[in-house]
Amino acid sequence: MDRKIRVVQFGTGKMSVYTMRYCYEKGAEVVGAIDVNPNVIGKDIGEIMGTENKGVIVTPLEQAEEMLKQTNPDIVIVTTMSLLKDVGDALLLCAKLGLNAITTCEEAFYPENSNPTLTEEIDRLAKENGCTITGSGYQDIYWGNLISAIGGSTHKITKIKGSSSYNVEEYGIALAKAHGAGLTLDQFDKEVAAGDRISEEALKEIINKGDYLPSYMWNVNGWLCSKLGLTVKSQKQVCVPQTYKEDIFSTTLNMTVKSGDATGMSAVVTTETEEGITIESQCIGKVYSKEDYDKNEWTVEGEPTTTIVVTRPATVELTCATVVNRLPDVINAESGYITTDKMDELKYRTKLLNEYVK
Repeated sequence: MDRKIRVVQFGTGKMSVYTMRYCYEKGAEVVGAIDVNPNVIGKDIGEIMGTENKGVIVTPLEQAEEMLKQTNPDIVIVTTMSLLKDVGDALLLCAKLGLNAITTCEEAFYPENSNPTLTEEIDRLAKENGCTITGSGYQDIYWGNLISAIGGSTHKITKIKGSSSYNVEEYGIALAKAHGAGLTLDQFDKEVAAGDRISEEALKEIINKGDYLPSYMWNVNGWLCSKLGLTVKSQKQVCVPQTYKEDIFSTTLNMTVKSGDATGMSAVVTTETEEGITIESQCIGKVYSKEDYDKNEWTVEGEPTTTIVVTRPATVELTCATVVNRLPDVINAESGYITTDKMDELKYRTKLLNEYVK
């Protein structure tokens, strides 16, 4: 492409500060921004980024379609919510208008195993209008490609076991609430954990209706199986509350989480495959105490067994850099809802982003 990639930022919260800056620094151009927050609507995105004005004003959601038609971006970056049904309208709008889109929505990483109906609807519209929709972020490398690369150097895999922790304070109120932060243990059991205590038939019905609430690893396990060519035989999820010995104040929830109440949760997803390989992955999201820090640890068991540990990863920055480095891959991909396991391996971009667009 002999011009700058044109980007619209959908959602101007914490993540967008990085995605927009990274776009500019990689040679792309932000031509529009959308939000529902009255405190940012009408502001120049430069004010949000902490830079000079860029001449791009944040548009209210009600005017999003009109603005997208006028700006006609090459791609839209959606950094709002964590469930596909919550970003569904944004992705459907992009698909309807024939606009490529990439989202940090964690379920969007591999949504066909948790919300196939909405995924198929987005896929159909995207194919009809010649655009690509996908999900990416931190999990693309640190829960996905990094693990599959280790698998590529392993003679025989018997089990893959992973664990990753993150501070829910860094990702906004919707994510913190989805992790049960601030709930009493009784509330957590009824509102979060109870969803895992259902039959396989009931689970399938909920998934087909689009009402399932997957942990991040539910979709990661599906992505890994697809990437490694594994056939899923069964998959289950167990959510366990996390607590702390003292009261902790959450700035995101604007409340004090009492000692013994849920600061968040640990979700363990176990996938059994026809090939005999088990994937057991755990994500731990909670309001951090002063002793806590991000950690990502994965072990590929077999011949040989390999463990990799990433201590204190800058999860927010890594998420945003991954999304921006993915932009050319999304633009180059075939039309439809295309998960990143079907795209090229993610690469560091030494040249301007547009130079990677075919």
